[in-house]
Amino acid sequence: ADEQEVLVVTLVNSAVDNFASRIKEFLELPMPFGYRVRTLHGLAHDIVREKPAAVGLEERFAILDEREADFIRKEAVAAWLQAHPGELEDYLLPDLDDGKREWVHRQQLPDLVTGIALAFIRSAKDSRLTPGKLQNLLDLSPAPLPLVAMGLAIYSDYQRALSYRGAVDFDDLIRLAIDLLENDPEFLARLRYRWPYILEDEAQDSSQLQETILRLLAGENGNWVRVGDPNQAIFETFTTASPKHLLDFIHTEAEQYQELPDSGRCQPSIILLANHLIKWVNGEHPEPAVRDALTIPFIQPAPEDDPQPNPPDDP
Repeated sequence: ADEQEVLVVTLVNSAVDNFASRIKEFLELPMPFGYRVRTLHGLAHDIVREKPAAVGLEERFAILDEREADFIRKEAVAAWLQAHPGELEDYLLPDLDDGKREWVHRQQLPDLVTGIALAFIRSAKDSRLTPGKLQNLLDLSPAPLPLVAMGLAIYSDYQRALSYRGAVDFDDLIRLAIDLLENDPEFLARLRYRWPYILEDEAQDSSQLQETILRLLAGENGNWVRVGDPNQAIFETFTTASPKHLLDFIHTEAEQYQELPDSGRCQPSIILLANHLIKWVNGEHPEPAVRDALTIPFIQPAPEDDPQPNPPDDP
């Protein structure tokens, strides 16, 4: 139908542009038609933008970029440090002289606490925990948790500053999109009709929230194709992404799992090295706990008649 689209979800904005241009070229269409290519944040924005009032936002809500969000976080951290000057003393070495201690407070603590606050806020939003929900959990704690209390105070100030500006950050968009999909069955049904086919690219770098959104949109018997290589996960060290989500999905959907081992990207010597690394990790890594970090299948060069052949071998 004219109002239906294939939804393509990929990882970064550059991949969105690449996908869109290649599909347009393949279909020989002058304009994007019949498909929509989005990052997760772009998709969440599309969803929330249709019904902002349903999640408590103004019609013209703003989205903070990373620079603005970082500025607000730093302001909240500075306010907390000023209001709690001796709170972190127990975490410093006891034998610091006064000059060094003053230097740590002035030069190191602000950046350190800002880093902790960023990780705390992102983790909280990834778990869909608002400041109010976190406060309830903290109130139930049998023992004091001073670093959690610090993170919560900064998180609360940060969210108040966003609310004052009538704005959300990128992580809020994802959380609010899920809230909207879960609480409005009619709207969810409309989106499922609009996007009857979903293709998820780079699924090894999917987060739990991305999986939740796409599972909601696909429905019980939807057409959701996930393409990814768990051995190429690169975002888990600094985001909430994890290849575990894709691996768990593969295990639960084993009947519909297809291996795609052919690759025309690398010369044969690189492929041999990559396969050796997989084999060594699986069988010989000195730390047994990480021997499942890389998975088969082994990579195979593209067939001779492939339109994208491997580069010539040049060790």
